[in-house]
Amino acid sequence: MVKNFSEIINKAKKQNQKTVVIAAAQSVSAIEAAVHAKKENIANSLLIGDMKAIENILKEKFPDFANAFEIEDTGTDLQKTCKKSIAAVREKRADIILKGTVDTAILLREVLDKDAGLATGDVISDVLAFETKDRLILMSDGGIVTYPNLKEKIAIIKNAVKIAHAFDNTLPKVALLAAVEVVNPKMECTVDAAIISKMNQRNQIKGCIIDGPLAFDNAIDLEAAKIKGIESDVAGNADILIFPNIESANIFAKTLTYYANFKVAHVVVGAQAPILIPSRADTAENKMLCIAMAAL
Repeated sequence: MVKNFSEIINKAKKQNQKTVVIAAAQSVSAIEAAVHAKKENIANSLLIGDMKAIENILKEKFPDFANAFEIEDTGTDLQKTCKKSIAAVREKRADIILKGTVDTAILLREVLDKDAGLATGDVISDVLAFETKDRLILMSDGGIVTYPNLKEKIAIIKNAVKIAHAFDNTLPKVALLAAVEVVNPKMECTVDAAIISKMNQRNQIKGCIIDGPLAFDNAIDLEAAKIKGIESDVAGNADILIFPNIESANIFAKTLTYYANFKVAHVVVGAQAPILIPSRADTAENKMLCIAMAAL
């Protein structure tokens, strides 16, 4: 089982090299991520956007790679840039899409276009991995689905489980988080958690072990679970944390980065190809880790 980002990078190196299309690639950090991914033999990149700006960044910041990437010029037209980037995936010239300077909403609108996008009919969701001292833990969804209903929560779980399986975790433990670990009819997320847990027990959701509702402490800390008298295969050992809504997940993810200084990477799952939507403020290292995660 993959336990840290170094192991993700090493595993990605051993498989066939992927191609990342960077939408609106006139971004120093996005191009730097492409350079790192190429150096590590994880992925090549196709740069789409303002050709002049892209060439200037390469010449000024990465002169050794000035001619290392194919560039397609779409100027500053972001919608056209996104359409071209998606077309590159549909034409099998690229395997992964990385957001450059374009807004996430613009890119995802084109991804979900019924005629020319990458929609599959499945729910798309963002799966984030963070590295603790012992292992990688996944969490979702802090980026796409705002207030998931029961059906959407099941899809979010399945998307996260796909990532866990790609990390060689064949039976990940999934914790459905709430403020409490008991079912309270006034708290919809606790009711949903109980229903989903029962569905998993009856083999309606496969490839994982699910329990909930669980509060955060007893989901990740075995001693906390014992003190509260919780007997569960998941409690204290969760591999995947499913949050009740986008606010709680997004705030938790940013707390990991800005307060706890954890390494993180994330990928949008559920489309025809992995979509990477890191913040434009994220570092090149973070974006490269996202590429490596998507490559698996």
